[in-house]
Parts: sequence; structure tokens; C-alpha cells
Amino acid sequence: MRSSTRIPLALKLAYSAWVLTWIPVYWAHHGPANFLWFCDLANLIVLFALWSESAVWLSSQIVGGLFIQTYWAVDFFGRLLFGRHPLGGTEYMFIASDPLWLRGFSLFHIAVPLLLLWVIYRLGYDRRGWKVQTILAWMILPLSMLPDPARNLNWVWRPFGVEQSWLPPGAYLIVCMVAYPVILYLPAHWLLQAWMRRIGRPVV
Repeated sequence: MRSSTRIPLALKLAYSAWVLTWIPVYWAHHGPANFLWFCDLANLIVLFALWSESAVWLSSQIVGGLFIQTYWAVDFFGRLLFGRHPLGGTEYMFIASDPLWLRGFSLFHIAVPLLLLWVIYRLGYDRRGWKVQTILAWMILPLSMLPDPARNLNWVWRPFGVEQSWLPPGAYLIVCMVAYPVILYLPAHWLLQAWMRRIGRPVV
């Protein structure tokens, strides 16, 4: 039987402890619907994937989050360093009335992608990841429309928080279901494959 040594046990335990702390905090302050956000859902999938050392699930989450989390980081650091949001989307991180410790939990948007890059470096990149993430998106995006539209989960009502009136909600949902795989997942898949091959790591 293969010894599970490719991902250190200490890392699995530390990530598990963080997720088990993060879940009740987010549930209490944001409600269960918040876990439909792809970035939040990814934390739960990564927990499973770390313990199972599943390259396909880990690959799916870095494909799903690479560009979105980079967008988040650019906007956050733009506001932090230069006093303005270059893209928009992280304004909530600077609401002084919210506890600093609560806002600090959202820094996983920076830490988790770095963790995933390190893990797929160890395990290899599974080229099925973008297909798995596409199927997952096709399940989650329709569900994202069910809570209050004001929450705009996964931007299924307003792209980047900007009102859109050029399409009815159902048609715009279809656009999202096409755009996420084509604009976000497939380019990330190509980029990750190229990076792994360049550094001599396996693509399976």
C-alpha cells in the first residue's frame, strides 16, 4: 500500500483546522448561501482533495480559481497600496464597521491558490481538471440564482457588480455557463499545462 507522503500530514491537519474554524464563522456571519460562491466552495473541495491526494480535484480548483483569485488579489492590493480599487469586488475588505478578524478570514483568496500551485507541483497537474470544474460550474451557477438577487452570487445577476439589462436573467445565466469555462477555465488549463511542462513536472 502506498504511503501517503506526497502531501505532508501537518499541512492536511493545519488546513483542516482552518476550514473547520472558517465554516462556522462564515455560516454565522454570511449565511449558508455564501458557500455557493466558487471561492468558498473551493475551500471545502480542497479539504477533501488534500486528504485523498486527488490530483484531478486539486487541478479543478486551481483551474477554477486561478484568474478569479488573481482578480481578487489585484483589486485588494490595489486598494491597500494605492488607495483605490482598480477592478472592484473587494470593497467589503475595507468596511471599518466589520471586525478586522472577520475580514481577515477572506485572505484565503490569496493563500489557497498558492497552496494549490504548490500541491499540483508535488502531485502533477491533471488535465481533466477543467472539465470537472466546468461540470461543477454548470451545477452551481443555476443554484446561485436562488438566493436573494442582491447577493449576486458568482455574478449571475450583475457582472462584476455592474447592472445589466441587455439580457433577461435566464439568458444571462446561459451566457455565464458558457463564459466561465471558455474565458476562465480553459485558458487557465492551457496556462497551467504549459507552466508544469516548462518546469518539468508531470501533466497526467
